[in-house]
Amino acid sequence: MATFVLAGKADCPYYAKAELLADTLQRSLPNFRVHKISVLPAEWKDWLESTCLRNSWNHDSSPIVWRELVEQNGKGMLLGGFSDFLDHCRDYYGITPDMSTDVMQRIAAENLQTQLSLIAEEQLRLSLIKPLYVWITGALRLTCQILIPSLLSAEMFPNEAVSLHLLDLEGDREELQRLKMDVEDLALDALHQVTVHTDLDQAFRDANLILLLDDLNHDAEIDRVTNLRKLYREYGRLIDRRANRHVKVMVAGDTFLNLRCSLLLENAPSINSHQFVATATQLEHEARAEVAKKMGVRPQDVRDVIVWGNIGGGFIIDLQRAKVFNYRGAIRGPAFFSLSVLQVLHDRKWLETEFQQQVRRHHAVVVSKSGRTAAITVANGILRVLKAWNGANAEDQIFSITLSAGLYDFPNETILSVPATCMDGKWSALLDVTVDEKLREELKLCVDELQQERKIYCKEGI
Repeated sequence: MATFVLAGKADCPYYAKAELLADTLQRSLPNFRVHKISVLPAEWKDWLESTCLRNSWNHDSSPIVWRELVEQNGKGMLLGGFSDFLDHCRDYYGITPDMSTDVMQRIAAENLQTQLSLIAEEQLRLSLIKPLYVWITGALRLTCQILIPSLLSAEMFPNEAVSLHLLDLEGDREELQRLKMDVEDLALDALHQVTVHTDLDQAFRDANLILLLDDLNHDAEIDRVTNLRKLYREYGRLIDRRANRHVKVMVAGDTFLNLRCSLLLENAPSINSHQFVATATQLEHEARAEVAKKMGVRPQDVRDVIVWGNIGGGFIIDLQRAKVFNYRGAIRGPAFFSLSVLQVLHDRKWLETEFQQQVRRHHAVVVSKSGRTAAITVANGILRVLKAWNGANAEDQIFSITLSAGLYDFPNETILSVPATCMDGKWSALLDVTVDEKLREELKLCVDELQQERKIYCKEGI
């Protein structure tokens, strides 16, 4: 079967003549198929350049015709322009079009009007939908690509259409376009539209949710961190001016999470501070895995581990609220029965020394990975916090997220990872936890570390 693609400017007379010839052949020959692409005049040049670049073709006029070789598992074979298509039809099929110039121009005008009408209808349809605007930075990172299918699931945003905007300031435009096509090919019901961006011209406009993935490599030098500081201040200003007043902003990744979150807060004063979080769920899960290994249970059987402090630097793992399920001890109960980890884990030496060190080693290994495992871990943490934020059975869960340290009698401007719960879409610090003298001293060191980070990386003029 011969399958041709005919593309041209909507107001091009030669495209109209080629279109008529293709229709004639399709009616006359059972094995001839044609796919037509009508492009608005203002968009034609960019469309043609990107199509030729993608296929390594050389063509500069309207129309363009190629043959698809899908059955032979090959890429499209360029036939050429109007004259080449005419010669092919005459030589292979013995058919030549008979169309006057007036008729060509009239059909071209009709093509343009039809295309404009279709666009107007689509714009009207889109205007009747009120989607959620979701922005993701660092869009070409593997974390984002793993995140997207779950993010667009009906479970995450039930009965909502999602307008997805993918931003990567250092990304290759062609690579972003391929990502856009991949997202569209998922054919997910929740997806309203997807756009890609390599600059801040439209960034965070009308945003309901913003996910800020790592914008910095792990081997960051001071100049890279300085760029990060400038970038996050600009992010904050844009969020303040453009985003929805009830926007949810989540900072994720491994580097400078507390600092990045505090920079956003400082520069978005009109947005409630509890709408900004940095998540420590990756650390939580790593700590749960170490406890589970020690107790002979699965990581998912250990819950309510608390991470205090600087998520990307000095942190403390706290098990005072931790519970274990399905533990093979003297007392056993049904699946919903739990025991306090500290009551059944009697190896105090391990808890006070080796445990914290093992979590740090575990975290260092995960952070050092540039492959799929680390990206999956980060994406999983984002989804867990987001589900709770959207109200998915989060009332009895404890999360470690960044909130003002003033809640625990430290400086208000310090953004510290603390235990929190989420109810009705609002985060609240968990205040009925024990902060003894030892923990307070360790937290003081974390606060000092965060303040030192600010002195080094956030001086004016740097």
